[in-house]
Amino acid sequence: MQLPAQQVAVLEAATADDATSVDALAAATDLPPETVTGAVFELEAEELVAVTERVDETVSLTDEGREYATDELPEVRLYEAALEAGAGDEPVQMGRVIGTSGLEGPQVDIALSNYARKGYGSIDSGEITADPDAEPASDAEANALAELADADDTPVEGVDVDADTLEELERRGLLERAESTVREVTLTDAAVTELMAGLETAETVGQVTPELLTSGEWEDVEFAEYNVEADAETVEGGKVHILRQMSERVKDVLVGMGFQEMDGPHADADFWINDCLFMPQDHPARTHWDRFALEQPTHIDELPEDLVERVERAHREGVGEDSEGYHSPWDEDFARALALRGHTTSLSTRYLSGTEIGEIEPPARFFSVEKAYRNDTLDATHLLEFYQIEGWVMAEDLSVRDLMGTFEEFYAQFGITDIQFKPHYNPYTEPSFELFGTHPTTGELIEIGNSGIFREEMLEPLGVDCDVMAWGLALERLAMLTTGAEDIRDLHGTLADLEFLRNAEVTY
Repeated sequence: MQLPAQQVAVLEAATADDATSVDALAAATDLPPETVTGAVFELEAEELVAVTERVDETVSLTDEGREYATDELPEVRLYEAALEAGAGDEPVQMGRVIGTSGLEGPQVDIALSNYARKGYGSIDSGEITADPDAEPASDAEANALAELADADDTPVEGVDVDADTLEELERRGLLERAESTVREVTLTDAAVTELMAGLETAETVGQVTPELLTSGEWEDVEFAEYNVEADAETVEGGKVHILRQMSERVKDVLVGMGFQEMDGPHADADFWINDCLFMPQDHPARTHWDRFALEQPTHIDELPEDLVERVERAHREGVGEDSEGYHSPWDEDFARALALRGHTTSLSTRYLSGTEIGEIEPPARFFSVEKAYRNDTLDATHLLEFYQIEGWVMAEDLSVRDLMGTFEEFYAQFGITDIQFKPHYNPYTEPSFELFGTHPTTGELIEIGNSGIFREEMLEPLGVDCDVMAWGLALERLAMLTTGAEDIRDLHGTLADLEFLRNAEVTY
C-alpha cells in the first residue's frame, strides 16, 4: 500500500494498544503538529486509525496577576494603609490613605472598587474606614494568586481553588483560561494488517509552485488532498466597540424623532455646569470630593455679565412671587472655577441661554451623547467616566405626560417597553422623576435616567419664557439592558471583558 510520507510516519509511530496524542506523534516523527493532524484526519478517512477528542482547560496568571501575587492585591494594600492611618477607629481622608499606600494609576480604581466588596471597610464622601476584624490572610483571591504564582497552563482539575474565585480572578483580568483540543490516535485492525504487509512511501506535493508550472512537472506529481477540517489559528479581528454602536444607534433614533445634536467643552465653568441649573453653591455634589477640578487653568475668563447677574439674583432672591431663592452664599469666583463636567446639562444651559448658537425659538429639540465625569464610588453601575444621553424639548404647555411619552417612544426603539417611573427631587426640575428598566438577565430594576420639567428659577435667567422638559439618560445602562451585561465594568475600563465585547451586539 502506498501512502504519503507523513501518513506512513504516523502509522509507524502509533500503536493499536494505547491511544497516542497528536503532540506525542509529532515528537516521535519530527513533524509539525499541524502536519500530523492533517495526516491523522486523512488516515481516519481511510479507516486506518481511530481518533478520539477531548477538551482540556488550563489556567495561568496574567502579568498583572503575577505582580499582585508578589506585591499583594491593591485592596489589601489599601486596607493595610487604612489601618495604619487609624481608619479602624474613625474615618480618615481617603487621599491621605491612598498616598501612604503607594498605589498609583489604575491600581487606585481597582483598590476602591474591591475594598467594600470584600468587607475591608467603607468609602463615603471622600473618607475611608477599615474593619479591624477583617482578615486579609483569608482573602480567597489573594490565596489563589499565591497558589497559581509558580504554575503555567495548569489543568483546572489540578488547581486547589474554588470555581467562584477563579471566575472572579478571570473577570479582573488576573487569570487566563485556555482550552485545547487533545486528539488521540489508535491504529485499527486494517492499519495493523497493512503495516505487517509493508507500506510504501508515495511522494506527494502539498502546493503548486512556479517551478512546477514552468517545468511542466505538475502533470506527473501526486498532490496531497486539501484537508478542510484541519485546525487553524484563531484570529480576532477589529470591531466597533459596543458603546460606540449604542451611541450611533441612539443618535439615529433621536435624529429620527426630530432632535438636533449639541456639543461643547468637557472642561467648563461651574457656572454652566451647576449655577445655571439653580444648583446652590453649598450643595454637597459641588464639593471637591465629588468634582474633578482643573489645576491649570483654574478659572474661566469670559462669562456673559448680564447672565451672571440674573443667575446670582435667582440664587439669592428667587424668581417670581412664590420663589425665595436659597439665601445662601454665592461667589462669582466659585462660579468661574473650571472642572470636568459632572453632567452634560452644561451643554443645555449653554444652548438655552443663546450663548452657543444664538437664540433658539420654540418649538425646538436638542440632544447630545457625550462623556461626563463624577467622583463616584465604583460599582456594577457606576464609573468615574460615563456617557450621558442629554436631551430637552422647548415648547408651550409641556407636561409630564409629554415627557413620559417621549421616553416610551425612545426606549421602544430598543425593544424596551417596561419602563417604570419614580418621583424624585432635583434642584433644577419640578416635577422630576427617575426612570428604571428591568435587567434581562438578573430581573432587577436598575436606574437608567433622571428627568423633569426645568424650573422657572433656571429658565428665567436664561431668557426662556416657555416650558422645557429635559433628561439625562445613562448610555452604559441602556447597553446593559440590551446586551445583558451585568456589570458596567465589563463594557469599558481596566477590567473590561474582551470576550464579551467581541461577541456582544446591539439589538433592537
